[in-house]
Amino acid sequence: MMKNPIVTLGLALCLTQPLMAQPDLSANMPRAKTANGTLEGVTEASGVRAFKGVPFAAPPVGQFRWREPQPVQNWSGVRKADRFGPRAMQRAIFGDMNFRSNGVSEDCLYLNVWTPAKSSKEKLPVLVYFYGGGYMAGDGSEPRYDGESMAKRGIVALTVNYRLGLFGFMAHPELTAESPFKASGNYGLLDQQAALRWVQQNIAAFGGDPKRVTIAGESAGSTSVSGQMASPNSKNLFAAAIAESGSLLGTLTPVALSEAEKMGQKFGADLGMNTLAQLRAMNADSLLQTTAKPTTPRFSVCVDGNFLPKSALAIFMAGEQAQVPLLAGWNSEEMTGRAILGKDGPTPDNYTTVVRKLYPEKADEVLKLYSGKTEDEIMQAATDLAGDRFIGFSTWKLTDMQVKTGGGKPVYRYMYARPRPAMTPEMGNATAGLAGGVVRDANAPKAPPAKGAVHSAEIEYAMGNLATNTVYAWTPDDYKVSASMQAYFENFIKKHDPNGPGLPKWSPVPATGPAPVMHIDVNTRQETEKTRERYLFLDGQFK
Repeated sequence: MMKNPIVTLGLALCLTQPLMAQPDLSANMPRAKTANGTLEGVTEASGVRAFKGVPFAAPPVGQFRWREPQPVQNWSGVRKADRFGPRAMQRAIFGDMNFRSNGVSEDCLYLNVWTPAKSSKEKLPVLVYFYGGGYMAGDGSEPRYDGESMAKRGIVALTVNYRLGLFGFMAHPELTAESPFKASGNYGLLDQQAALRWVQQNIAAFGGDPKRVTIAGESAGSTSVSGQMASPNSKNLFAAAIAESGSLLGTLTPVALSEAEKMGQKFGADLGMNTLAQLRAMNADSLLQTTAKPTTPRFSVCVDGNFLPKSALAIFMAGEQAQVPLLAGWNSEEMTGRAILGKDGPTPDNYTTVVRKLYPEKADEVLKLYSGKTEDEIMQAATDLAGDRFIGFSTWKLTDMQVKTGGGKPVYRYMYARPRPAMTPEMGNATAGLAGGVVRDANAPKAPPAKGAVHSAEIEYAMGNLATNTVYAWTPDDYKVSASMQAYFENFIKKHDPNGPGLPKWSPVPATGPAPVMHIDVNTRQETEKTRERYLFLDGQFK
């Protein structure tokens, strides 16, 4: 959780060593020569080399606030890359976030590299992971995204910071006017794009192959993956994609630039800041604190005419997205049924009343698709409906469109269903939050145990990082699930096919006919999808 004040200190330059002609990844203090200068990282106990806090763009401060990312200035000598850089400006919103970063700052455009390579000639596959957090919070230093475990499996793994909230996504008429692209907003996505360009230019120095880059992310990171697939300026910067819970196709549809501009203009006016110059002159922390007000809009992705020349859905429908293999899925309890029912009990009458309010003209159809008679069945139906409305449908839509217009590249779909175990005794009165968060409030009502996998639950399993999360009392079954899921991810990153020895066979989604879905749990198995009619119905609601 964020408790530190703004930290604007950059990483110090080390001028005591001469520049090296070639990268040396075999020394105890490994070095790599990038296009901007030489870096000196650290060697972990596992033998993995780590380079942390690597700048991939200039600090987006002063005149560069609300500008597309600018080039990194070269440095001389050797720059230490042994600690995480600052995280993007954000408030402490989610209780499940644990940071190792050097405070919080506008100066946040850093990435982290974990590599098993001992030379720059190994041409290993590359994983670039974008964190989640609703475009409001998150950081590449979070232990659940740590790349060491993937690196031990022969993958060069990266996490990437990007701007968040009003710093990363505010549009404004004056910003559009001054932009060389006549666009504004989407700065966080442009940061990701800049990081992918950095990877293309520099990853060979870390033993990675720029032609074998897989992008991945969860929640906002997953919607980012779909955005990078859609953007004409980034679709050639990677070779495969993994999307965990979310896309810009459907429930999380970007708004029009004109609407986003009005939102930014009103935000400034509400602060008494009617010009861009006044907004840029504001202290970053003061700006951040305004986002705590309930009247402050939630800034997110827009169709800016640059990163997204048209809606993501329109791009996918036209087959103009990245023609790459895709592995994508969502969790069995992305949202609690309480998001639908509120405080009302899960009775047939209460559920019917709620559904009729949500879908006044389609209630009978919804009640058939999400049906239940007993209270347990109704709670499950409400949970399924809430999860699909939140993020399940948009992920399904991403896979469905990529099958139809993705150039015949394979698409693998999963349903992650492993509930987290109980929290450790040390957590005391903590309880689970709505979407995978942790509420550390002794007065908060205890949430009922999750029957499925809540939003974000799969991250530590997929990345092989269960041991980094001390909140939960992991069991041998959890490690079994993690071993399977990480192996699927590893295989896909290496060869664009998740299948491998000792794993249940995973078939790609066919162009026609029933779609196979890999159910990932203690009993991981492939099944034929049973819920397609739900998504076809929701598809008609979000077009």
